Amino acid sequence: MNFRRLTLAGCVAAVLCTPAAVMADTDSNTNSNSDDVHELKKVDVSALPLGSDSPSTPYSVMDQQALTQKGEDTLGETLKDQPGVHSDTFGGGASRPVIRGQGGPRVGVLNDGSQVLDASTISPDHAVTVDPMLARQVEVLRGPSTLLYGSGASGGVVNVLDNRIPTQRPRDGVEGFVGARANTAADENATAAGVTFSATDHLVFRVEGSRRDADDYEVNGFESLTVPGTYAESDNGSIGASWVGDQGYFGMAYSYRRDNYGLPGHSHEFEECQANGTVLDCPTGGHNHTHDHDEIVPYVDLASRRVDARGEYQNPFDGIASIRFRGNHTDYRHHEIEEGVIGSTFTNKGGDARLEVEHNPFGNWRGVVGMQYTRFDFSSLGAEAFVPKTETESLALFLVEEYTLNEQWSFELGARQEHLTQTPDVRNGQPLAKVTADNASFSGAANWGFAPGYELVLSATHSGRAPSAQELYADGVHLATNTYECGLLSDCGGGLRDLDDEVSLGANLNLRKTEGDWLFDLGVFENRINNYIYARTLDQQEDFRLIKYSQRDATFTGAEASVSYYGIEPLGVTVFGDMVRATFDDGGYLPRIPAKRLGTRLNTYVGHFDGELEFYRSFAQDQIAGFEETTPSYDMVNATLSYRLRGDQRYTFFVRGNNLLGEEVFNHASFLASTVPEPGRNLTVGTRIEF
Repeated sequence: MNFRRLTLAGCVAAVLCTPAAVMADTDSNTNSNSDDVHELKKVDVSALPLGSDSPSTPYSVMDQQALTQKGEDTLGETLKDQPGVHSDTFGGGASRPVIRGQGGPRVGVLNDGSQVLDASTISPDHAVTVDPMLARQVEVLRGPSTLLYGSGASGGVVNVLDNRIPTQRPRDGVEGFVGARANTAADENATAAGVTFSATDHLVFRVEGSRRDADDYEVNGFESLTVPGTYAESDNGSIGASWVGDQGYFGMAYSYRRDNYGLPGHSHEFEECQANGTVLDCPTGGHNHTHDHDEIVPYVDLASRRVDARGEYQNPFDGIASIRFRGNHTDYRHHEIEEGVIGSTFTNKGGDARLEVEHNPFGNWRGVVGMQYTRFDFSSLGAEAFVPKTETESLALFLVEEYTLNEQWSFELGARQEHLTQTPDVRNGQPLAKVTADNASFSGAANWGFAPGYELVLSATHSGRAPSAQELYADGVHLATNTYECGLLSDCGGGLRDLDDEVSLGANLNLRKTEGDWLFDLGVFENRINNYIYARTLDQQEDFRLIKYSQRDATFTGAEASVSYYGIEPLGVTVFGDMVRATFDDGGYLPRIPAKRLGTRLNTYVGHFDGELEFYRSFAQDQIAGFEETTPSYDMVNATLSYRLRGDQRYTFFVRGNNLLGEEVFNHASFLASTVPEPGRNLTVGTRIEF
């Protein structure tokens, strides 16, 4: 069999990179009938503490080619077809990943290992300040290695790699890219470009930027109803420099981002509501009957300035393989503007620093030890100032060690100790309680390669998570989620609640086949979370709810699977699916849990052309919380055709059709699940030129 076909079907679809192998790419002129078998090579996954040779963590990867052909405008939409990953869409400007049914503060978003300090964990209408068009690789981790990036990442970790800080000298002194795409659903135009050049033998510079302009998107067909408030505009730019030597590099970059996007479904009919104990007190029943339904949709005006520093020193002295540093300082703010007036302002200012030391093998052991320090000040002002200004500071120590017993067996152990302090400002002249927490997290895994190309992996994680500032101190109207929020330590909603850290005990079992015509990755998981923090509904008027953050034991159980066959040249066929069931231990379902998916992909590669046809069914979600509605099923058909030319220059041209059946799609993981549909039938055309 010619394993070259698997580069397309395995990596572009990014289904079998979990962590099955990616096939070594071959010269583009290889005869399509060749029977040469190429050796497997592991995906280079930066977020894995011991690199891609560490097999215990389930992961998936979107490489540069996949991002070019299948990338979307937001991070959540870009990743939503990965195993176990969905998105909590909020119009065209904001979308965050949901992993194994969990989102918000339980999913860590990193930029090359360093935290993205925006406001996206506070609310689904807040954008993640990462541009997929400027990324070179996106990694999704689930399981034991996630605890190394924060004790709260019980859902998973997303690590976005980019080129803003050069790590090596460019070939021939200069290299770069130009990319562009256009989409019919929102009359979107997006462009991106970047160039890296050497100023001296060691000093290397990088300049890059992107721009996107999209109108309100259409639903159903090419000329159908548009959804008000789903437009989005963004501008990104960065300049970076590195000193690159034979043993590593150190560099810094300054980045600026500006966004302007609408907030669909944003209702002000209940903005005067107050919490009166455990019931809502709303003027005229909450509904403003003089409300002008033709008024201008509120929008977000976002600006983020960020300074990054990254470095790596390889083999600095005996016993140490490498020392890696990641750090950033971010100054973030966004205004929510209503009828030309700033209604609310959210700010987040702070930094994150991370140091890792990887030691050389000692006997059968190899591993990484490190520390992380994070400090940021978050505040909200105006009509939606429901979270007081809060200073959050954390210091953590972590390690991971791998022991190789023989060719069949290897084991991994990990630990993280974290100290967290949250200091709120006064509210209405009254001091609020300062909260400190010390959480210890542990992980373990066993990998059994019981036959050539087969492996069985069992992993387990025990971790603790302290409540976020929003979960602790919220007190006020939150219009994006149509709620009045009361925190655990707020007087509203019935007074203070007992405060306990979440404690998560999770287990993963994966069976993989990584060689031959048949390839598969079959995984099941269970995550039991004691003292799970959730928004409990106390009262409801029409669609507006009074919620009180409370704690209750919960269990997440699910499966992720893909099975591929590549025995018919030049075709590859993959069957895939995922599901998660989330329940409270004493009865009832958790809200906004994604529906089950089951589908198939057909991939082919002929000459310089490759194509993919995908069909999947998203089943009806009827396992719902008390205030939710059942989300209907839908059938999704997507197709991609691309042309690639390799030589001194590389050109990629592609056309992609999404939702080709014109289905009406509602995303159950979104806060707008019952009111705002997803984009309808649409086409995207684009190109990427590298030099």
